[in-house]
Amino acid sequence: MVLRAKPILIYDGNCGFCQRWIERWRQITNDSIEYAPYQETAGQFPEIAEKEFESSVKLIWTDGKIYDAAEAAFRTLSVSPSHRWPLWLYQNLPGMRPASEFFYRFVASRRVLFSKISLFLWGQDVKKSRYSVSSALFTRFLGLIFFIAFASLSVQILGLIGSHGIVPVTKYLGAIKEHIPGVEKFWFCPTLAWLNASDGFLLFLCWAGAAFSLLIVLGIAPALFLFLCWFFYLSLFSVGSSFLSFQWDILLLETGFLAIFFALRFNGIFRFLLKLLLFKLMFLSGFVKLASRDATWRNLSALQYHFETQPLPVWVSWYVHHFPSWLLTFFCFCVFATELGVPFLIFMPRRIRHFAMFILIYFQIGIAATGNYTFFNLLTICLCLLLADDSLWPNKIVEKFKPKSLVAAPLLKRVIYPAAVLTLLANLGALTIVEPLHIANGYGLFAMMTTKRPEIIVEGSMDGKKWEAYEFKYKPGDLNKKPAFVAPHQPRLDWQMWFAALGNWRGNPWFISFCEKLLEGSPEVLRLLKTDPFSGQKPIYVRALFYEYHFTNPEEKRKTGAWWKRKFLGTYCPAISLRNKA
Repeated sequence: MVLRAKPILIYDGNCGFCQRWIERWRQITNDSIEYAPYQETAGQFPEIAEKEFESSVKLIWTDGKIYDAAEAAFRTLSVSPSHRWPLWLYQNLPGMRPASEFFYRFVASRRVLFSKISLFLWGQDVKKSRYSVSSALFTRFLGLIFFIAFASLSVQILGLIGSHGIVPVTKYLGAIKEHIPGVEKFWFCPTLAWLNASDGFLLFLCWAGAAFSLLIVLGIAPALFLFLCWFFYLSLFSVGSSFLSFQWDILLLETGFLAIFFALRFNGIFRFLLKLLLFKLMFLSGFVKLASRDATWRNLSALQYHFETQPLPVWVSWYVHHFPSWLLTFFCFCVFATELGVPFLIFMPRRIRHFAMFILIYFQIGIAATGNYTFFNLLTICLCLLLADDSLWPNKIVEKFKPKSLVAAPLLKRVIYPAAVLTLLANLGALTIVEPLHIANGYGLFAMMTTKRPEIIVEGSMDGKKWEAYEFKYKPGDLNKKPAFVAPHQPRLDWQMWFAALGNWRGNPWFISFCEKLLEGSPEVLRLLKTDPFSGQKPIYVRALFYEYHFTNPEEKRKTGAWWKRKFLGTYCPAISLRNKA
């Protein structure tokens, strides 16, 4: 028996399929295993017939013991700590040994076929994917999205939740104190506003968050500043009432939390969790449409309404709305194929994964081109970037973004692994205590398609006879106003007006508060609107009327120039006055 310094795996050097996969195994095992084609080394092992070398790989261990076929493959990979589980299953799981050997022989006898399959799935290079470029781009792109979110909120925050805003933070926190008097209130509503709820501090949270975001874009201490961005945004989200209750807000928080640990270069487990988030986001978006049993989604007619009835259409929406119905039906089918089918491809080998990435990105571009969905599309595209490995980028770019080694990794692992387990348990619903942190959320836009577009027109009057309309910056009002692109900025009041129109003022307490602020002439609230018909004076009365809006057809638009037409439905909210309130 000849003892060896390290094991040697002998394979068929004339088999392209074998050669490609041996290169992947070299990457996994580093220098722990020698690899050699039998055409060069068979003479060193006369006890093994040449036909045996041709039929399967042979692993000669350091003690001279010989393993072949599936067992040889599993033992080879087991020298890597992260790849010991296949050998353990082979040795301990009932039925695993014969099943593995059968599958190995099945593949070995059809190498040409499986070689073509591997070329289709991976290309010439089947080595384990590296993600140097996409990791750097993801972190920087996420920093840019945080900047957009903070900057967009900063110009609205005082009018929404400031001391003279629609739903003041102090009022909101006071209501929480009444119902949750103990320390539990800090966990129920995790926000720095408990320390300071002034207007200046709210602006500080916005602009400091924006500054931290830019440091992430520059690649400066990304993990630290991602944590600060996440915590500052959580602080604003927690007190944002209805105005920060959107799915992209919780998506940003969930993505930001995972990105903190991803930025520490423990990319494997947190890359998987981020891919799982992308899967969850896309698949649930399709699933809720079917689960709602909405007739328009089930008969594929939903997009014949969507472009007209969505919260903030763009001018492109007008044109797409007038596409032939058969084309809109086909697009609706594509929505389901993309949301329900493509997410499963993100866990597939390289070429299929890249295909899924491009489909999902094009899908988001299509949504962004036909509607205003704030930074939601950018954030989804950001997650899609994680599917791109270094094979997609030129070598010069890959070399530029190669990560440096991380110091103190063992210490960080004590934080990394518990955080990963925490996230998984939260996603499985087994850890509801962390719900206020929004590190695991449910998603699903437009489960029920709105087939009509009710719009609220708010009016003020000095005498109760002559009424003047308040024009919003972006939502439909003036029939001749061209629907504009505003994303990635989100006019949150305009968005909430769309939701309010789907119900009534009693179900939207903030709406009455909004009307009261108009009666008070609050400058912070008036800045959220396009026009103040009273030029700074305080109206005596405010009311809200209800209309049903529709896009004009091409002939109507050609004759009148109007983008919209409308029909009066009635009164949404009767006239109110501060005098009456007094």
